[in-house]
Amino acid sequence: MTKDVHVRDLRYFLAVAEDLHFTRAAERLYVSQPALSKQIRALERQLGVTLFRRDRHGVALTDAGTALLPHARQVIDAWREAAAAVDTVRTARRGTLVVGMSTSPVRGGLLPAVRSRFTAAHPEAALRLRQVTWQDPTAGLADGSADVAFVWLPLPAQDRYAWTVVAEEPLMVALPGTHPLAGRAGIDFTDLLDEPFLALPESTGPLRDFWLALDFRDGRPPRIGAEIASTEETYEALSAGLGVCLVATGNVPLLTLGGVTVRPVRGLPPSRYVLAWRREDGDRAWVRAYADACRAVAGRT
Repeated sequence: MTKDVHVRDLRYFLAVAEDLHFTRAAERLYVSQPALSKQIRALERQLGVTLFRRDRHGVALTDAGTALLPHARQVIDAWREAAAAVDTVRTARRGTLVVGMSTSPVRGGLLPAVRSRFTAAHPEAALRLRQVTWQDPTAGLADGSADVAFVWLPLPAQDRYAWTVVAEEPLMVALPGTHPLAGRAGIDFTDLLDEPFLALPESTGPLRDFWLALDFRDGRPPRIGAEIASTEETYEALSAGLGVCLVATGNVPLLTLGGVTVRPVRGLPPSRYVLAWRREDGDRAWVRAYADACRAVAGRT
């Protein structure tokens, strides 16, 4: 007996077995009744048995048909599950990985290098960059609008996220060019304690505290000269003499457009710039692949 039976033939058999009526089964399958009857007869010949008894009283399953019925259901159910699994993979392969950021990672061409490495390994993937304001320190991770994001540590609700460090950079201080400390080669943080500082929005929580160096003020509250929510606002506030601000070494080129001086600052730990993702997404293939590409480019494999 040949076992070369098509899934379509089993689907036709199952429809007739469930309805015990060729016409109704044909309507359900969107085929003509003669075509359905022909396929069932072909299946019976292929299996070498009679599956249905047809007489003036109607249609009934034979013993062979009854024996086949549960196995046919299993095959059809398994095929549906297999097709759904393949469809899920196909949809994922055609999807988009959203990369969030609030400040462009200008460090040595990092972003195009990561993109190049990632798309070489996954040419089917689409990458979309999502720029957000500094109001959201997670750059879209918290609300799910980004899959991975270039962000600064510390993050609010930091336990929710995993990350790989992109850059660990010394802090510097940006001052108006006319500031009395601008002529120094380096500045101790203790000399800045009474200076007005530019501050991130309060919504950034621990990140705002980090850039104000709250843990290194011996309990003295910072003076806030202005709140800033973008690189442009930072530059304008510095140029207007509204305050000073700490800046990572890699971001210095974003602020040195004239009228602003940047100097090394002593007495503070380095900043950490990372690629982060939600912990529950750590097993997603594209998230892993983008993180691997980032590690390779940053030299942290």
